[in-house]
Amino acid sequence: MREIVWDTETTGIFPGDGHRIVEIGAVEMIGKVVTGRTFHTYIDPCRAMPKDAQAVHGLSTAFLTGQPVFEMVVDEFLAFIGDAPLVAHNAAFDMEFLNYELKRANLPLIPHTRSIDTLEISRKINPGAKHTLDALCSRYGIDLSGRTKHGALIDAELLARVYVELTGGRQIGFDLATEAVEVELVVDRVNFGIRDHVALPEELERHAAFVATLKDPVWLQ
Repeated sequence: MREIVWDTETTGIFPGDGHRIVEIGAVEMIGKVVTGRTFHTYIDPCRAMPKDAQAVHGLSTAFLTGQPVFEMVVDEFLAFIGDAPLVAHNAAFDMEFLNYELKRANLPLIPHTRSIDTLEISRKINPGAKHTLDALCSRYGIDLSGRTKHGALIDAELLARVYVELTGGRQIGFDLATEAVEVELVVDRVNFGIRDHVALPEELERHAAFVATLKDPVWLQ
């Protein structure tokens, strides 16, 4: 299954207060494996960058002035994500900003049902723990040494690794049979392909024959 792990940087917290997206980064995954295809752009928000936001991501008004505006990059971004599920950390935040920008551009909004929220998954798996991206990277042994400030693409790349850990670890998708029946398990809108390894009749016969040769087995003591 194709999925897009993505992140944004913005001028503030609430788009309703006039804040805008200033950076989008996205990473393509197929079958929980990063393919190497990415999307990345800076965006001129056509407004000044508040100091507190700049302290988070390091993007200044001077740097962003002259970058493409959202309407200039949206078609390429929408083509990149296609109809794939969108994986984000605190997905409601990124989706709210994206739909705000889409509305300004008179484009159709993207339903929140397309989102997979790694924050929700982490809260379900590890209640009471810290759930920031930094905390999850630390928990799963993911190297943060090359990251000094938040950035949409590097955070999306880190989140892709975290997402794999949250949804089964590095061996997810490892094939143990040539023929399998796929069943669906839904956890917070996340689908995991689980293999049904039912023994064949001849395998059961061989197992029974082997067990019959055992002398004084532990389970009969």
